[in-house]
Amino acid sequence: MRKNEIIIPAVAGDGTLFPVEKMEAHRTGQQHLAISVFVFSGSKLLIQQRAASKYHCPGKWANTCCTHPHWGETVEEAATRRTQEELGFTIPLASTTVIEYRADVGGGLIENERVHVFVGHSDEAKLALALNENEVAATKWLESAELPRLQITRPDTLCPWFSIYISRWDELKLLQ
Repeated sequence: MRKNEIIIPAVAGDGTLFPVEKMEAHRTGQQHLAISVFVFSGSKLLIQQRAASKYHCPGKWANTCCTHPHWGETVEEAATRRTQEELGFTIPLASTTVIEYRADVGGGLIENERVHVFVGHSDEAKLALALNENEVAATKWLESAELPRLQITRPDTLCPWFSIYISRWDELKLLQ
């Protein structure tokens, strides 16, 4: 194993987890665990534009935060860790559901994910963001009712998984 490799949980055919290097999972399309965080202020969703330096989907818009748990890390720990690392804040997050999707993210890479979805709520006026410029180029609060229109009018600006999430919005169980 090389020093900079990140080991994440992959999902075997029988549902058991095993360690795999993150880029290897993406090159081969191996199903693996992932996290998606959605932070709301009322009906507004905090979305992020991925940094230009990201290895896939640079400059595209996504939900608040996405990541993979490290091998041995819980999904809850990963959601909190990555929200802090990318956006500079920590708020309580609640698990809502688990969904699966497969998407080509360009450059010969495939996201084949079993996603643990988390939701958090905060007042946008009081939420202090400290963006990690290596991860996030920009953020904005967008009315969740505007997401389907964005998906229709500007699909090229969205990460493939975010477009999938918009299409499967009710399955995410975010606004309960």
